Amino acid sequence: MASRPALPARGIPGGRLAAESPAKHVRLALGAGWFLGPWGRRLSRAGRRNDPGRVHLLERRWAAGVSRFLDIRWDVAGLEHLTGRRRSILLPLHEGLVDVVALFRLGLDLRFVARDELLDWTTLGRYLRDTDQVLIDPEQGRRAFRQLLERGSRVLDAGEALVIFPQGSILGVEVAFRQGAFQLAERVGAWIVPVVITGSHRVWEYPYSPLVRFGQRISVRVLPPVPPHEAGNRARAVEREMKQVALEPSLAPARRFRPEIDGFWDDYRFEIDPAFPDLSATIASHRESLDR
Repeated sequence: MASRPALPARGIPGGRLAAESPAKHVRLALGAGWFLGPWGRRLSRAGRRNDPGRVHLLERRWAAGVSRFLDIRWDVAGLEHLTGRRRSILLPLHEGLVDVVALFRLGLDLRFVARDELLDWTTLGRYLRDTDQVLIDPEQGRRAFRQLLERGSRVLDAGEALVIFPQGSILGVEVAFRQGAFQLAERVGAWIVPVVITGSHRVWEYPYSPLVRFGQRISVRVLPPVPPHEAGNRARAVEREMKQVALEPSLAPARRFRPEIDGFWDDYRFEIDPAFPDLSATIASHRESLDR
């Protein structure tokens, strides 16, 4: 099994971004300064002015600019399954923060469910707070779901699509879905729109590495939506279909969870999908060893 490459020497101040070469370091520093500086402040100002239309327009323009800057090669299909006329919960596989660039490019007015720990990030935290994203602590279980139900209902009532990452982590495709999004869909009458995103982890590997790569391929597949009354019964089938699509060889490679390299993330609640029995047994054995 190949090991991860050594961390690059040229990092951007803050420690979360780094480049492979001096030339790319300069390019990355300039781009990060622009897209996280003036652009970030424009988004926050629009949010503080309670102008969601302006926020959504700027989000899409920001994503288009970031895409060009990073030279992302897009492989997209299934856009015919999107519509702004129905209450929708977008359900994307999650590989990293670059996923939001893919989602903003879908053309919908989006609001995200995000971990409240991201408020500790200077620019990202300001954006999440000022644009009133749905911030929860998923480790709180039922309390988190009550917050999701209250806030998520308001988002859908306002005509926006709600984005919920069902795995709740960026560990890899093997992480099992949580059921909150499907339960919410049934409660509030929203359609589930599955979105398979693969390859985004290769653009920026954080928190595993600060390395940023240019010219990477990202695959996006929007699958047929699931009506509200079928959401709960079809949850497992949706998960299985999304992961089968993600692992198709024609798509950009999906992120895989390798705890011997990535660590076991003991401070976070997650389960491994039973469809990956070897990894499930590895995690179970590790957790048993902690309990001894």
